[in-house]
This record gives sequence, structure tokens and C-alpha cells, in this order.
Amino acid sequence: MLTLVYVIFGIVLAIGRCEEQFCSADSVESCEKDDVDDQRSSVYSKATNERYQKYFAAIEEAERNYKECNTRFKCFRDVIIRDLKPFKKEGISKGMIDDVKNRGTHYQVIEGKLYREKDCMFPARCAGIEHFLLKVIGNLSDMDLVINTRDYPHSSEYFGNAMPLFSFSKTPQYHDIMYPAWTFWEGGPAISLYPRGLGRWDQHRKSLNTASSATPWEKKENKGFFRGSRTSSERDNLILLSRDKPYLVDAQYTKNQGWKSDEDTLYAPPAAEVPLESHCTYKYLFNFRGVAASFRHKHLFLCRSLVLHVGDEWTEFYYDAMKPWIHYIPVSKDANKKELQELIEFVRDNDDLSRKIAHRGRDFIWNNLRMSDVRYFWKRLLKSYGKLLTYKPVLEKNLMKIEKR
Repeated sequence: MLTLVYVIFGIVLAIGRCEEQFCSADSVESCEKDDVDDQRSSVYSKATNERYQKYFAAIEEAERNYKECNTRFKCFRDVIIRDLKPFKKEGISKGMIDDVKNRGTHYQVIEGKLYREKDCMFPARCAGIEHFLLKVIGNLSDMDLVINTRDYPHSSEYFGNAMPLFSFSKTPQYHDIMYPAWTFWEGGPAISLYPRGLGRWDQHRKSLNTASSATPWEKKENKGFFRGSRTSSERDNLILLSRDKPYLVDAQYTKNQGWKSDEDTLYAPPAAEVPLESHCTYKYLFNFRGVAASFRHKHLFLCRSLVLHVGDEWTEFYYDAMKPWIHYIPVSKDANKKELQELIEFVRDNDDLSRKIAHRGRDFIWNNLRMSDVRYFWKRLLKSYGKLLTYKPVLEKNLMKIEKR
């Protein structure tokens, strides 16, 4: 009888341990292994530390070299200086503007009024841009602007001199001048949950702050999370790891506009889309690029969850001010399943450190990416840009006046 009691107690204890570690029914074996490892923690602590030494060293170096920006312009000033540098010596001529008109939407600022060519490829995107232009126009000199509303930049360093073309995102191989994306106000990617696009950034700031407050760090699910369509194969290994080890990460593909069959979701039925606010119930959120930079990037940080940002090529205007290992965990775009698993295990095994990085990332976005900061960036960017024009713009007859909304 006593033996039977011991057996039952052992089973209950094992089940309890599995539930505590969020083990699935298919992962009891690994859960039991974790239990044994925990019992021998004093023996293996040195080995564990050595396993994660590269991460600890990266964090230590990042913290040693990090200097926090304490003003809105100081955070993003270097981006403006860098992007306008190719035009500093000789300026921007009328001929240069004419050469890039077919690569974007042509705007003019004349005597404090905004004008645009009649046709806009993406009306909602133009509306999102014009919201900010109209907010800062009183501070601007007369100028011509060609603003690219497509996803991809155009002024490649491999195809001649820099062009005075504004794009929202780029890689280091492009000269395009970065501006805050239209999605801060309007024109974001549309899915069934957000049929008119993600919606205004100021409103998401409020809703995500509420959601993150409702699920503080200690109540978040202790696993990674990702939902999104298969716009890039860079996402595949995380999806496959989730299928192998669901207690570590919940990552599934949803449908996109190009979905035709389960082949487009790695031979699994597409998962349901998940509201941004529901992401806040997980401790570790993966961010992948889309066609260019990811529009969800800034939203994830407001969950007060730890963001694992995959790839470092595609950036928006504010990315450079955020530092790996300080505000987020960097992940190679070529990371295999083993590497992804090790990173997830690292952040799980170092809870206080993960929470610290998560809260620093959230605080950076919350304090430095307000709507007023976006407007301020537009103003400083266009005031600096306007000084580079070598001619006085004259209103073109084919443009229409954009009224304040």
C-alpha cells in the first residue's frame, strides 16, 4: 500500500512539473528530462553558463557601449544626417527631381500649402503621409518632394548616384531618404482583423499599453509566439520548431492574399489571425521582416514582452536608435532550428535578464516614438532637405491642392 502511495505521488509530481513548464502532452519525455536537469542544477550550472557565455558576453559588451539618447532629435538625428549626406556637397537640382518623378508621388510645398499630382498609386498610403506633411508645413520652405509609396526602395548604390527619393524602409545598399511610414496614421497592411489596415499608431499605443498592463511579465505564457503569413522562407524554421517543440514556441502561418493551398503554409491548415493585443500574453515575440521592414515591429514592444528581432538589413527611420541586446534579442535570418531553440532556452533560463531587456525595449518605443516624435522627425527631415535644393520651386499646373483634414 505504501509503495502505491509513493507511485501516485511521483506521478502527480511529474504532472505538476510538466504543467509548470507548459509541456504539451507530446513532450512529457523532455519535461521529465528538464525535471532531472533541475535536480542537478548545482552540478550543471557551470556547463549551463558556458553554453550561454556568448549571449552573456554580447549583452555585457552592448551595455558597456550603450549611451541612451535623452532627446527626441538626438535619437534620430544621425539617420537624417546619413541619408542627406550624398547631396550635401552639390545639392539637389531640378533635373534630379525630374529624373525620379516616375519612381514615386510628386509633391510640392509652395507658400505654406501642399500640392500633389492627381494620381496616387496607393491613396490610403498618400493620405497617411499627407497627414504629417500638413502638420509640419508651416515650418517648411518651398520644395519639391518625390515620395515612394511602394514597399521597396529604388536608389541602389549599384546603379549610379544617389537619387533624392523618399522611402519608408531600406537596406544599407540603398541611398533612399527614409521617412516615417504612412502606417503611423493610415494605409497599413489589411487583414481580416484589420480590414482597413492596422490603424492609427496613437490608438494602438493606448490599446497595447492596456493589454500589457493586464498581463504583467510574471503572468505571461513562458514561450515564444508568432503569427503571420509566409511572405518569406526565413520564417520556416521557427514554424517547424514549433511543430517539434510546442512547449517552447507557438508559431503558425496564416493566410495571405497569395494563399492557394496548404503548401503555402508548409502543408498545414492556415491558422487564425491573432489581434495585436493578444500577443501580449506571451513572454517572447518573434518579429520577421515582410516584403521590406515589418509594420508590426513597433507594436510588439509595447506588450512589455521580449522581442526577438530576426535579421538586421531592413530598417525604418527609428531602428538604428534601438540596440541589440539592450532593447531586443537579435536573431540571424539564417538561424536553423537548433539555434532558435537555444535562444529560446536562453531567454527562458534567464528570466530576470529577459524581463529587463523587454522593459527597456518597451520604454524606448513608449518614450521616443510618440506621434509628436513622428511629427518632429518629419519637420527636422524636411527642413534639412529643403536647404539642399539649389533652385526655387515653381508651382506646376498639373498638381492638385491637398486640404487640411
